[in-house]
Amino acid sequence: MKKVLVGYGIDLDAVAGWIDTKDGSPADPVEISRGIFGATIGVDRLLKLFAKYGIKASWYVPAHTAETFPSQMLKILDDKHEIGLHGYSHEYVSQLSEQQERDVLAKSIAVLSTLGVKGRLGWTAPAWTTSMRTVHLLEEFDIAYDHSFMHHDCMLYRTPYSSYVAKSTTYKYEDCLAADWMTPMAVPELSSLVTVPANWHLDDWPPFAAGDGGSDGFVDPHVLERMWKDHFEYCYAEYDEFVFPLSIHPQISGKPQVLQMHRRIIEWLNQFEGVEWCTFGEMVDRFQKGQIQGFDVRKAMGRHA
Repeated sequence: MKKVLVGYGIDLDAVAGWIDTKDGSPADPVEISRGIFGATIGVDRLLKLFAKYGIKASWYVPAHTAETFPSQMLKILDDKHEIGLHGYSHEYVSQLSEQQERDVLAKSIAVLSTLGVKGRLGWTAPAWTTSMRTVHLLEEFDIAYDHSFMHHDCMLYRTPYSSYVAKSTTYKYEDCLAADWMTPMAVPELSSLVTVPANWHLDDWPPFAAGDGGSDGFVDPHVLERMWKDHFEYCYAEYDEFVFPLSIHPQISGKPQVLQMHRRIIEWLNQFEGVEWCTFGEMVDRFQKGQIQGFDVRKAMGRHA
């Protein structure tokens, strides 16, 4: 009997991703308009799609988005979707100081709480970049789960701490010996967090984001559809239990040609025995209750010390 948990994670970046210029330079007004489209038209179209198929999704919302578009947030809440954390202004966590990272978490949690988001929250790193201290801070703030790391591509797992003892090479410096870096990486300790695996190949941004997605945004949606189906078919053949988390953005997936792709994929997935649509938070709850198999990072590395 197959057990397959399928879900959508929506990064509601709106304008946050484009005002994150990092150096304070002015944001491009056209890019801002793309963000407004995503937060309004894109959100409305995706909510309509999910309602049609009875899907509850996980929306990861920068606090800037929540404060700028409160009526859109209420629509998401009214439809009983999950809402999680995604920075304040889509800050690249890897470039923040420890205090900045802590302050962004605190402010983001407070904003979502003010809007009526209750319970322990999930978190996904903006642009899937983290710091060495991120997992520790997520535990400190009692975050329920992460959706950023990529240790597996179809199974949930306890999140390792990121303080890997791994030496970087230094051969650009003439006075360094090869022996200085030729040591194995220590096995990471596991945190209390659970990771819903992230995957760039199950994300709409790289193929469809004009100008900054890696492909200039002109990939035929049928190409990505085939890639996602191939990923699913492989997992369905090889695993009795797995998860299939898709990551999308309203400014991308709110476009007609991409919405058509989602409609086809949803209807195709619904034909498979054992497929169940759920939020990422529900996936984590099932994993913690032992109701779906997971992945053990330490055991997979073949070393236990």
